[in-house]
Amino acid sequence: MNNSEGLKSFHQSLSGLPQWASERILQQINQLTDYEPVIGILGKTGAGKSSLCNALFVGEVSPVSDVAACTREPLRFRLQVGERFMTIVDLPGVGESGARDTEYAALYREQLPRLDLVLWLIKADDRALGVDEHFYHQVIGEAYRHKVLFIISQSDKTEPTSGNGQLSAAQKQNISRKICLLHDLFQPVHPVCAVSVRLQWGLRVMAERMIKCLPREASSPVVGQLQSPFRTTTVQEKARDDFGETVGAALDAVSAFPLIPAPVRAVIQAVRNTVVSVARAVWNFFF
Repeated sequence: MNNSEGLKSFHQSLSGLPQWASERILQQINQLTDYEPVIGILGKTGAGKSSLCNALFVGEVSPVSDVAACTREPLRFRLQVGERFMTIVDLPGVGESGARDTEYAALYREQLPRLDLVLWLIKADDRALGVDEHFYHQVIGEAYRHKVLFIISQSDKTEPTSGNGQLSAAQKQNISRKICLLHDLFQPVHPVCAVSVRLQWGLRVMAERMIKCLPREASSPVVGQLQSPFRTTTVQEKARDDFGETVGAALDAVSAFPLIPAPVRAVIQAVRNTVVSVARAVWNFFF
Protein backbone atom coordinates (compact mmCIF):
# COMPACT_ATOMS: atom_id res chain seq x y z
CA MET A 1 0.00 0.00 0.00
CA ASN A 2 1.51 3.27 -1.06
CA ASN A 3 -1.04 5.92 -0.16
CA SER A 4 1.29 8.85 -0.87
CA GLU A 5 1.62 7.84 -4.56
CA GLY A 6 -2.16 7.64 -4.84
CA LEU A 7 -2.69 10.98 -3.09
CA LYS A 8 -0.13 12.64 -5.39
CA SER A 9 -2.25 11.59 -8.40
CA PHE A 10 -5.35 13.04 -6.74
CA HIS A 11 -3.52 16.32 -6.03
CA GLN A 12 -2.56 16.58 -9.71
CA SER A 13 -6.11 15.91 -10.91
CA LEU A 14 -7.45 18.62 -8.56
CA SER A 15 -4.77 21.22 -9.34
CA GLY A 16 -7.19 23.46 -11.26
CA LEU A 17 -9.34 24.04 -8.16
CA PRO A 18 -8.93 26.67 -5.46
CA GLN A 19 -6.92 25.30 -2.52
CA TRP A 20 -9.86 25.20 -0.09
CA ALA A 21 -11.93 23.12 -2.55
CA SER A 22 -9.16 20.61 -3.32
CA GLU A 23 -8.37 20.32 0.43
CA ARG A 24 -12.03 19.61 1.21
CA ILE A 25 -12.18 16.94 -1.52
CA LEU A 26 -8.88 15.34 -0.37
CA GLN A 27 -10.25 15.28 3.18
CA GLN A 28 -13.31 13.36 1.91
CA ILE A 29 -11.04 10.95 -0.02
CA ASN A 30 -8.98 10.35 3.15
CA GLN A 31 -12.16 9.51 5.05
CA LEU A 32 -13.08 7.00 2.33
CA THR A 33 -9.68 5.29 2.38
CA ASP A 34 -9.75 5.05 6.21
CA TYR A 35 -13.32 3.71 6.37
CA GLU A 36 -13.69 0.87 8.89
CA PRO A 37 -16.53 -1.48 7.84
CA VAL A 38 -18.77 -3.16 10.41
CA ILE A 39 -20.32 -6.51 9.48
CA GLY A 40 -22.84 -8.29 11.66
CA ILE A 41 -22.96 -12.08 11.66
CA LEU A 42 -26.10 -13.73 12.91
CA GLY A 43 -27.03 -17.37 13.44
CA LYS A 44 -28.04 -19.94 16.01
CA THR A 45 -25.43 -21.68 18.14
CA GLY A 46 -23.48 -24.13 15.99
CA ALA A 47 -24.30 -22.39 12.68
CA GLY A 48 -20.56 -22.04 12.04
CA LYS A 49 -20.13 -18.29 12.39
CA SER A 50 -16.51 -18.45 13.59
CA SER A 51 -15.40 -20.99 11.01
CA LEU A 52 -16.95 -18.94 8.19
CA CYS A 53 -15.17 -15.77 9.38
CA ASN A 54 -11.86 -17.62 9.69
CA ALA A 55 -12.29 -19.09 6.19
CA LEU A 56 -13.11 -15.73 4.57
CA PHE A 57 -10.96 -13.19 6.35
CA VAL A 58 -7.23 -12.98 6.79
CA GLY A 59 -7.03 -10.41 9.61
CA GLU A 60 -5.78 -11.13 13.11
CA VAL A 61 -8.93 -11.34 15.23
CA SER A 62 -9.05 -9.72 18.65
CA PRO A 63 -12.19 -9.60 20.80
CA VAL A 64 -13.04 -6.03 21.78
CA SER A 65 -15.82 -6.88 24.23
CA ASP A 66 -16.27 -9.45 26.93
CA VAL A 67 -19.52 -11.45 26.79
CA ALA A 68 -19.46 -12.10 30.54
CA ALA A 69 -19.59 -8.37 31.27
CA CYS A 70 -23.01 -7.92 29.72
CA THR A 71 -24.86 -10.62 27.80
CA ARG A 72 -27.05 -8.07 26.04
CA GLU A 73 -24.03 -6.61 24.30
CA PRO A 74 -23.12 -8.53 21.17
CA LEU A 75 -19.53 -9.73 20.92
CA ARG A 76 -17.38 -7.45 18.79
CA PHE A 77 -14.18 -8.57 17.08
CA ARG A 78 -11.71 -6.33 15.33
CA LEU A 79 -9.79 -7.67 12.34
CA GLN A 80 -6.53 -6.06 11.35
CA VAL A 81 -4.54 -6.32 8.12
CA GLY A 82 -1.60 -3.93 8.09
CA GLU A 83 -3.02 -0.58 9.15
CA ARG A 84 -6.58 -1.47 8.14
CA PHE A 85 -9.36 -2.54 10.45
CA MET A 86 -12.78 -4.12 10.13
CA THR A 87 -15.21 -4.99 12.91
CA ILE A 88 -17.31 -8.14 13.09
CA VAL A 89 -20.31 -8.02 15.40
CA ASP A 90 -21.42 -11.48 16.52
CA LEU A 91 -25.18 -11.17 16.99
CA PRO A 92 -26.98 -13.77 19.10
CA GLY A 93 -29.15 -16.20 17.13
CA VAL A 94 -32.90 -16.00 17.47
CA GLY A 95 -35.26 -18.81 18.40
CA GLU A 96 -33.14 -20.39 21.11
CA SER A 97 -34.98 -18.77 23.99
CA GLY A 98 -38.39 -17.11 23.80
CA ALA A 99 -37.62 -14.87 26.76
CA ARG A 100 -34.42 -13.67 25.13
CA ASP A 101 -35.95 -13.01 21.71
CA THR A 102 -37.78 -9.89 22.97
CA GLU A 103 -34.51 -8.64 24.40
CA TYR A 104 -32.72 -9.45 21.13
CA ALA A 105 -35.30 -7.53 19.12
CA ALA A 106 -34.34 -4.34 21.01
CA LEU A 107 -30.65 -5.18 20.62
CA TYR A 108 -30.96 -5.67 16.85
CA ARG A 109 -32.94 -2.48 16.37
CA GLU A 110 -30.14 -0.62 18.13
CA GLN A 111 -27.35 -2.34 16.13
CA LEU A 112 -28.83 -2.42 12.60
CA PRO A 113 -28.29 1.26 11.71
CA ARG A 114 -24.55 0.89 12.51
CA LEU A 115 -23.94 -2.21 10.40
CA ASP A 116 -22.85 -2.17 6.77
CA LEU A 117 -24.12 -5.73 6.23
CA VAL A 118 -25.56 -8.67 8.15
CA LEU A 119 -24.54 -12.21 7.21
CA TRP A 120 -27.46 -14.34 8.41
CA LEU A 121 -26.38 -17.98 8.69
CA ILE A 122 -28.97 -20.75 8.57
CA LYS A 123 -27.73 -24.31 8.96
CA ALA A 124 -28.47 -26.55 6.00
CA ASP A 125 -30.21 -29.07 8.30
CA ASP A 126 -32.18 -26.48 10.33
CA ARG A 127 -35.90 -26.89 9.68
CA ALA A 128 -37.26 -24.77 12.55
CA LEU A 129 -37.34 -21.45 10.70
CA GLY A 130 -40.62 -19.99 11.97
CA VAL A 131 -38.92 -17.78 14.55
CA ASP A 132 -36.30 -16.61 12.03
CA GLU A 133 -39.06 -15.72 9.58
CA HIS A 134 -41.07 -13.80 12.20
CA PHE A 135 -37.96 -11.99 13.41
CA TYR A 136 -36.86 -11.06 9.92
CA HIS A 137 -40.22 -9.56 8.98
CA GLN A 138 -40.90 -7.88 12.35
CA VAL A 139 -37.46 -6.66 13.41
CA ILE A 140 -35.40 -6.32 10.24
CA GLY A 141 -38.46 -5.09 8.36
CA GLU A 142 -38.43 -3.03 5.18
CA ALA A 143 -35.88 -0.55 6.47
CA TYR A 144 -32.95 -2.97 6.72
CA ARG A 145 -33.76 -5.84 4.34
CA HIS A 146 -31.12 -4.58 1.91
CA LYS A 147 -28.48 -5.11 4.62
CA VAL A 148 -29.09 -8.87 4.98
CA LEU A 149 -27.33 -11.62 3.04
CA PHE A 150 -28.70 -15.08 3.84
CA ILE A 151 -26.19 -17.93 3.86
CA ILE A 152 -26.98 -21.62 4.12
CA SER A 153 -24.07 -22.89 6.19
CA GLN A 154 -22.70 -26.42 6.60
CA SER A 155 -24.10 -27.49 3.23
CA ASP A 156 -22.18 -30.77 3.59
CA LYS A 157 -24.76 -31.74 6.28
CA THR A 158 -27.55 -31.67 3.69
CA GLU A 159 -29.24 -35.07 3.26
CA PRO A 160 -28.31 -37.56 1.90
CA THR A 161 -24.86 -37.09 3.47
CA SER A 162 -22.10 -38.91 1.64
CA GLY A 163 -18.98 -38.21 3.69
CA ASN A 164 -16.77 -38.63 0.63
CA GLY A 165 -15.32 -35.11 0.65
CA GLN A 166 -17.59 -33.57 -1.96
CA LEU A 167 -21.26 -32.80 -2.40
CA SER A 168 -23.33 -35.35 -4.28
CA ALA A 169 -25.79 -34.43 -7.03
CA ALA A 170 -28.64 -35.29 -4.64
CA GLN A 171 -27.24 -32.97 -1.97
CA LYS A 172 -26.86 -30.14 -4.49
CA GLN A 173 -30.46 -30.65 -5.55
CA ASN A 174 -31.62 -30.44 -1.93
CA ILE A 175 -29.49 -27.32 -1.37
CA SER A 176 -31.23 -25.72 -4.39
CA ARG A 177 -34.59 -26.59 -2.79
CA LYS A 178 -33.48 -25.03 0.49
CA ILE A 179 -32.42 -21.86 -1.36
CA CYS A 180 -35.90 -21.69 -2.98
CA LEU A 181 -37.52 -22.23 0.42
CA LEU A 182 -35.56 -19.35 1.96
CA HIS A 183 -36.49 -17.10 -0.98
CA ASP A 184 -40.17 -17.95 -0.37
CA LEU A 185 -39.99 -17.44 3.40
CA PHE A 186 -37.89 -14.31 3.57
CA GLN A 187 -38.22 -12.72 0.12
CA PRO A 188 -34.69 -11.37 0.53
CA VAL A 189 -33.26 -8.48 -1.48
CA HIS A 190 -30.05 -10.41 -2.32
CA PRO A 191 -29.76 -13.98 -3.67
CA VAL A 192 -29.28 -16.64 -0.97
CA CYS A 193 -25.80 -18.25 -0.86
CA ALA A 194 -24.88 -21.77 0.22
CA VAL A 195 -21.45 -22.72 1.59
CA SER A 196 -19.52 -25.52 3.21
CA VAL A 197 -16.40 -24.36 5.01
CA ARG A 198 -15.38 -27.96 5.64
CA LEU A 199 -15.39 -28.74 1.90
CA GLN A 200 -14.31 -25.19 0.88
CA TRP A 201 -17.43 -25.10 -1.31
CA GLY A 202 -19.39 -21.99 -2.36
CA LEU A 203 -17.08 -19.55 -0.56
CA ARG A 204 -15.86 -17.71 -3.65
CA VAL A 205 -19.42 -17.07 -4.89
CA MET A 206 -20.40 -15.97 -1.38
CA ALA A 207 -17.47 -13.50 -1.18
CA GLU A 208 -18.46 -12.00 -4.55
CA ARG A 209 -22.09 -11.62 -3.44
CA MET A 210 -21.01 -10.06 -0.14
CA ILE A 211 -18.90 -7.41 -1.92
CA LYS A 212 -21.88 -6.64 -4.20
CA CYS A 213 -24.21 -6.21 -1.20
CA LEU A 214 -21.97 -3.85 0.75
CA PRO A 215 -22.44 -0.08 0.61
CA ARG A 216 -19.97 1.52 -1.83
CA GLU A 217 -17.73 2.99 0.85
CA ALA A 218 -17.33 -0.39 2.58
CA SER A 219 -16.49 -2.72 -0.33
CA SER A 220 -12.82 -1.75 -0.84
CA PRO A 221 -11.79 -2.01 2.84
CA VAL A 222 -13.54 -5.41 3.09
CA VAL A 223 -11.68 -6.68 -0.02
CA GLY A 224 -8.45 -5.90 1.84
CA GLN A 225 -9.54 -8.27 4.63
CA LEU A 226 -10.40 -11.22 2.36
CA GLN A 227 -8.19 -14.30 2.04
CA SER A 228 -6.37 -14.13 -1.32
CA PRO A 229 -8.41 -16.87 -3.13
CA PHE A 230 -11.51 -14.69 -2.69
CA ARG A 231 -9.94 -11.49 -4.03
CA THR A 232 -11.09 -12.44 -7.51
CA THR A 233 -11.08 -10.11 -10.53
CA THR A 234 -14.86 -9.69 -10.10
CA VAL A 235 -14.42 -8.67 -6.45
CA GLN A 236 -11.61 -6.22 -7.18
CA GLU A 237 -13.39 -4.64 -10.17
CA LYS A 238 -16.54 -4.09 -8.10
CA ALA A 239 -14.53 -2.47 -5.29
CA ARG A 240 -12.58 -0.33 -7.77
CA ASP A 241 -15.83 0.91 -9.37
CA ASP A 242 -17.34 1.60 -5.95
CA PHE A 243 -14.29 3.62 -4.93
CA GLY A 244 -14.54 5.66 -8.13
CA GLU A 245 -18.25 6.30 -7.48
CA THR A 246 -17.69 7.34 -3.86
CA VAL A 247 -14.93 9.76 -4.90
CA GLY A 248 -17.32 11.15 -7.55
CA ALA A 249 -20.00 11.56 -4.87
CA ALA A 250 -17.47 13.43 -2.67
CA LEU A 251 -16.88 15.92 -5.52
CA ASP A 252 -20.64 16.28 -6.02
CA ALA A 253 -21.07 17.00 -2.29
CA VAL A 254 -18.47 19.81 -2.40
CA SER A 255 -19.94 21.14 -5.64
CA ALA A 256 -23.38 21.30 -3.96
CA PHE A 257 -22.24 23.60 -1.12
CA PRO A 258 -24.73 26.49 -1.17
CA LEU A 259 -22.16 29.34 -1.10
CA ILE A 260 -19.75 27.93 -3.67
CA PRO A 261 -19.01 30.40 -6.52
CA ALA A 262 -20.41 29.33 -9.90
CA PRO A 263 -16.95 29.30 -11.64
CA VAL A 264 -15.57 26.95 -8.96
CA ARG A 265 -18.62 24.70 -9.32
CA ALA A 266 -18.04 24.61 -13.08
CA VAL A 267 -14.38 23.58 -12.58
CA ILE A 268 -15.34 20.81 -10.12
CA GLN A 269 -17.89 19.47 -12.61
CA ALA A 270 -15.33 19.69 -15.42
CA VAL A 271 -12.69 17.65 -13.56
CA ARG A 272 -15.15 15.13 -12.04
CA ASN A 273 -14.68 12.40 -14.66
CA THR A 274 -10.90 12.76 -14.58
CA VAL A 275 -10.80 12.48 -10.78
CA VAL A 276 -13.07 9.39 -10.86
CA SER A 277 -10.74 7.79 -13.46
CA VAL A 278 -7.75 8.60 -11.24
CA ALA A 279 -9.55 7.00 -8.26
CA ARG A 280 -10.04 3.79 -10.23
CA ALA A 281 -6.44 3.85 -11.48
CA VAL A 282 -4.87 4.36 -8.03
CA TRP A 283 -7.20 1.96 -6.17
CA ASN A 284 -4.34 -0.52 -5.68
CA PHE A 285 -2.25 2.10 -3.88
CA PHE A 286 -4.89 2.39 -1.17
CA PHE A 287 -6.29 -1.13 -0.96
